[in-house]
Amino acid sequence: MRIGIMGAMVEEIEPILTKLDPTLAPESELSQIIAKMQHIKLHTIAGNRYFEAKYKGHEIFIAYSKIGKVFASLTASVLIEHFKVQRLLFSGVAGAINEDLHIGDLIAAKRLCQHDLDITAFGHPYGYVPEGKVYIESDVTLRHLAQEVAKERGIELKEGTIATGDQFIADPKKKEWIRETFQADAIEMEGAAVAVVCDAYDIPFFILRSISDAADMDASFDFDAFLKSSSKISADFIIALLDKIVA
Repeated sequence: MRIGIMGAMVEEIEPILTKLDPTLAPESELSQIIAKMQHIKLHTIAGNRYFEAKYKGHEIFIAYSKIGKVFASLTASVLIEHFKVQRLLFSGVAGAINEDLHIGDLIAAKRLCQHDLDITAFGHPYGYVPEGKVYIESDVTLRHLAQEVAKERGIELKEGTIATGDQFIADPKKKEWIRETFQADAIEMEGAAVAVVCDAYDIPFFILRSISDAADMDASFDFDAFLKSSSKISADFIIALLDKIVA
């Protein structure tokens, strides 16, 4: 089986690479990883880097897309078209717009939408274009396997609607509008783009997000520190999910 793993930022894939190559130090940064890789092959396509590894007899392709829907769509398309992946997993962070979500919580996307897609002037609902969909559903089997992982690890994996757009949303009024309009639980900048590409190619996908900012956060919160720590947690979870997929 060929499986793709994506993140938006380099910090989100570094811990996955170090888990797939036992010769790498757990705290290695990407430049060190590339210099020392023995079991991972590097490909450069369309200005992006893709890492090829073997895991339990299966081919794994890892990439960080860069932030935003266009880069995410490009990376997902390359993974599917060029590397022929048959499953696509995405791990990263998101902001909560559901008050039941708190910093550090894990949420798996049950469905995804684009909150910044707007042709309502032509009589269509927000998030919709003709021949498209407002919501893309993620793969039920992968979500079920992820819940098995969560249960075995004694953690809660919430499921919900994730809204994607090419803006970092800080305005509380805008957050509330997205929540009410799409019944969304979290917001980020790549997931729905990956979902659209996978849906078009009929590729099962799973989107995992760790909540990085929420209504209950305090002024001492350090996003950079959280990004690194949450990326390690997500990497552990994704590798455990891989074990379920290839079992």
